[in-house]
Amino acid sequence: MFHRTRFLFVLALVLATGVAVAGEPVRIALFTDAHVHDINSPVESKVMTNYAERLGAFAAAANAWPADVAIELGDFVNGAFVMGPGYGDPTRIPGILELGIASIAGLNTPMHYVLGNHDLYDLSKSDFLTAVGQDEAYYSFDLGGVHFVILDAEYNDPDESDFDHVFMRVKCRIPVDEMAWLADDLAQTDLPTIVCIHQPLDAQFDANAGGPPVVNNAEVRQVLTDSGQVIAVFQGHDHGNVYTEIDGIHYVTLAAMVDHTVPGPATWSQVSLDVETRMMSIEGFGLQESYELGF
Repeated sequence: MFHRTRFLFVLALVLATGVAVAGEPVRIALFTDAHVHDINSPVESKVMTNYAERLGAFAAAANAWPADVAIELGDFVNGAFVMGPGYGDPTRIPGILELGIASIAGLNTPMHYVLGNHDLYDLSKSDFLTAVGQDEAYYSFDLGGVHFVILDAEYNDPDESDFDHVFMRVKCRIPVDEMAWLADDLAQTDLPTIVCIHQPLDAQFDANAGGPPVVNNAEVRQVLTDSGQVIAVFQGHDHGNVYTEIDGIHYVTLAAMVDHTVPGPATWSQVSLDVETRMMSIEGFGLQESYELGF
């Protein structure tokens, strides 16, 4: 009876506050690449148009679990591919973004957004961040004995200017100032750390594409390795399941929520991170694979 009472108390506290309780696994709800799109698209056989259903399913599952925190890994809105009435009119993108935000409004836990390249095809960073109610593009926070780092890789290469109303821009970098901030931030924590970014940091050189999307990915990975604190990096962008381990850090690229080619199930992840047992359980839904990873 004691254990049942404690469980109910912990559950009630998490539901009421959205804050993880010390000693309990931290529960992280993750999704990436929703590509919130135009529901009037006549040329894509109605794919990429069921975002409201998928985001609603994610929010309901995160609430029922319940999640301590939710993180979106970029390309929340599609951008630059407006179909239907007013074809190609970029001024419609803010309205589409608002519809996407409304679709996830039922989420009971704090939500953090990672900027993706598609988010900035027709918007500036301030446009997007203001719409989702987020102050910064990159920052960190602590929750339940875990340190979280949200990175922004959406900068032009090589001049390090912000992505801002850019079309079909993928190649990017983490700029000097953010690199310095990252090294300093990691030096000031002794907690196991989760890093979230849109374009993968473990991408290999692709001669046809002129190199990996994050052109200084090896330099960024070295900062993560040198810190001795980073246990995992969660990434999006590639739309498929990819897992690698480099220098003891788990690099997990998550499958996309969007039904870009063939309609399929809604896709997201529920990550349970137990600091005491040093185990991370990733339960995948839809097209997302599941993993059991030690750290």
